[in-house]
Amino acid sequence: MSYIISCCSTCDMTPEMFEKLDVRYIGFHFVVNGKSYTDDLFTGMSAKEFYSHIRDGADTSTSQVSVGEYVDYFRELLLEDKDVIHICLSSGISNTVQSANAAANMLRSEFPDRKLYVVDSLCASSGSGLFLTMLSQRRAAGDDIDTLYQWAIEHRQDVQHWFCSTDLTYYIKGGRVSKVSGILGGIFEICPLLCVSPDGKLKVISKVRTKKKVLTALVDKMEQHADDGKRYSGLCYICNSDCIEDAEFVRDQVLKRFKNVKEVPIFDIGTTIGCHTGTGTVALFFTGDVREDAQ
Repeated sequence: MSYIISCCSTCDMTPEMFEKLDVRYIGFHFVVNGKSYTDDLFTGMSAKEFYSHIRDGADTSTSQVSVGEYVDYFRELLLEDKDVIHICLSSGISNTVQSANAAANMLRSEFPDRKLYVVDSLCASSGSGLFLTMLSQRRAAGDDIDTLYQWAIEHRQDVQHWFCSTDLTYYIKGGRVSKVSGILGGIFEICPLLCVSPDGKLKVISKVRTKKKVLTALVDKMEQHADDGKRYSGLCYICNSDCIEDAEFVRDQVLKRFKNVKEVPIFDIGTTIGCHTGTGTVALFFTGDVREDAQ
């Protein structure tokens, strides 16, 4: 029997990619200057409009999917008479996996013959998107839902997340970077190099002076940690928050160093994640050893 792969809107891919992978999603919520919206992969508010608000210093906030919303969403999927595996944003960043699990537990007695698995991805943004691509490929290759669930649990830490930002305004607002560090960073052109740790949390690895050097450092980390090093031939995704030139610089460096990588899609960081990064963030995702630098 076929089954449904589902996720949250925080996977930061295009609607076309979701359709291509045959993956469903449920939207988080965000607020810009007091007005509430649903994260719908930029189909309502475009990326250009959203980041224009951010550049104007908009007051932003986000909220995760509620238990009730998950119940309604999962019920609709289960009524298709299919099993479901849902991939959540990392528990190190959001409590949404708890809400999803609570909803799943409420529905199991209503649908005793259906399987409903919830997976804490330990991934974020287009890193979750890369993970979903891998899951979709395995489903297409014949994995049943139980096999895929076990594989997801065993391999969710394989997705490497490396990112940097040249604009720390929203990192400071969110408390991820201290105000003093942010001010000094702006004066001395110091950009933090960050990653997602094995437990799915954001972690500052180092501070690099100048934008070009920190963008190059992302590719250095890929060379250091990607499967098979410079012979890497797996998936590679990039996302950015309204700094496409920086993202293209990283893509060009990846394609130059990794001859077996044929394409590197670039995605926009979505509204939910973008409310916390602001502009100027570039992230690089690939598969490799289990986030060793982030221990």
